[in-house]
Amino acid sequence: MTVALTEAEPAPAAAPRQRRRRATGRLAVLPLLAFTGVAFGIPALAMLNGALTVKDPATGATSYSTANLSASLHGAYLTALIGSVKLSAVSAVLAAVLGLPLAQTVVTSRFRALREAVLTAAGVLANFGGVPLAFAFVATLGNSGVLTRRLGLADKGWNLYSFWGLVIVYLYFLIPLMVLTITPALDGLRTQWREAARNNGATAFQYWRHVALPVLLPSLLGGLVLLFGSAFAAYATAAAMVGSAVPLVTLQIADAISGNVLVGQENVALALSLDMVLVAGLVMAVYLPLQRRSARWLA
Repeated sequence: MTVALTEAEPAPAAAPRQRRRRATGRLAVLPLLAFTGVAFGIPALAMLNGALTVKDPATGATSYSTANLSASLHGAYLTALIGSVKLSAVSAVLAAVLGLPLAQTVVTSRFRALREAVLTAAGVLANFGGVPLAFAFVATLGNSGVLTRRLGLADKGWNLYSFWGLVIVYLYFLIPLMVLTITPALDGLRTQWREAARNNGATAFQYWRHVALPVLLPSLLGGLVLLFGSAFAAYATAAAMVGSAVPLVTLQIADAISGNVLVGQENVALALSLDMVLVAGLVMAVYLPLQRRSARWLA
């Protein structure tokens, strides 16, 4: 009886230590929460306030109304929002389809130098965008580009300054991003699963169909969502390359702020930005649960 009491005595002392560690961990998060509140919370509130503010052009009086939000979902603004969603979805799906086999090739390669070189290049290319990327494609595949003239693409109906031309440009940085995103998940596939499937007579296609892809599906969908968000938020590349030839919500926001179409449409631009935030929020609402689910399988 005495031994049991002696062994049980440290338990009450351990509980306060655990509570102190949890309290210390929560306090350590406070600087991050404060930074997030200042860097994201204040701009978000200002954007929401501006989107709901309507100014009378005659008197200059302001009032709260949903007129800007309603205008952002009609006419050319709605067309641009749908165009951005369509462009992002198509680019993300193609990048996922093309990036997965490339990442699998890198993971299964016996050459460590090749793997490191591809992942390093993917890290660089995934962050290469904006005006330099647009200029590179214009010089290569534009109306007077090197490959356009050498291969006679203009006579075959090729047009870089179109929806599909913009998709090709977006794939330049989305495919490397997919490689970086899906490679850790491919590394998590255990060789024992493949060996067990092979020992039971499964072909490579059956292994991927019934074992690998179901395990990778949350990561694949999460990567797809991440690619969609990256393409949806892109602005500089499209602005420098296609201008207003392809309706995109980011270009509409820039035009509304600068007054290129109508003067005094700044609050409509804020409403369009709020629409983008809502779409991004929906995307993240899908992405985070998928990441948690895939982490349980690939841990």
